[in-house]
Amino acid sequence: MELLNVRDLKIFCPDNRPLVHGIDFSIRAGEWFALIGESGSGKSISAFSLAGLLPNGLRREAKEIQMLGQDLASISEGKLRELRGTDIAYVFQDYQSAFTPYFTLGKQIDEVMRAHRGWTREERQKKAWDALNEVGLKGAEAYGRYPFQLSGGQLQRAALALAMMMEPKLLIADEPTTALDAISAAKVLDLMARLKNEKGCAVLFITHDLRCVRRYADRIAIMQNGSIIESGEKRKIFENPQEIYTRNLLTSVPPLHNVPRRLPIVGVDLLEGGALCAATRNA
Repeated sequence: MELLNVRDLKIFCPDNRPLVHGIDFSIRAGEWFALIGESGSGKSISAFSLAGLLPNGLRREAKEIQMLGQDLASISEGKLRELRGTDIAYVFQDYQSAFTPYFTLGKQIDEVMRAHRGWTREERQKKAWDALNEVGLKGAEAYGRYPFQLSGGQLQRAALALAMMMEPKLLIADEPTTALDAISAAKVLDLMARLKNEKGCAVLFITHDLRCVRRYADRIAIMQNGSIIESGEKRKIFENPQEIYTRNLLTSVPPLHNVPRRLPIVGVDLLEGGALCAATRNA
């Protein structure tokens, strides 16, 4: 069943120059949908536009952005605010901007729950602790800490806890692991996959890491210069890409096995036991 259906989405600069050229895509309930392509192709602004989060000056047009029986392209800003944080949640690349440094995590998480749910103070605290525990943090301890007291990986997990706490139907993750080391990134992605399976939410995943796409995605759409040039099931895209750009994009990932032989460096003698510059040898 389709959770989100987007038709003819366009985004314009203040001077009416088009940045996104009428793209179409859909996301099924419970699906991991990856949107990939080079930087500047329009991935992030397309995702931000779904819930009205475009930067000032940019303008969105669409025939339809249909979700849960509502057309997000035509509903009021008040309705969009109700959907953001409840049915639609975002995890941003800049995880630090998700939290104000002057307040504890608990205060900020509590503010989100008070805005969207009618729970008592005790219920809100318990749900916050449970959400933080789910992402591998010590709930009661992290709840009382300030953002600067947590590492980058811990902050990103806290941001994911905040997003998933309201049990959204759609999680939009915009390069959520770019600023993390490989171990922290793997933990965050595995956590997203587990929460997706347990909570049943769909994921719109924006990334440059094609290995993550191969591991986690169900379907893929490839963007180039503001247009979706190819889309389909993950296996079909990886095994039989139709567009030249898609083939070049997929082959840009260096293999982990059978690493290509390095070319010799100009001006360097390749000697047994290592490379030695001729000038150094003769010195």
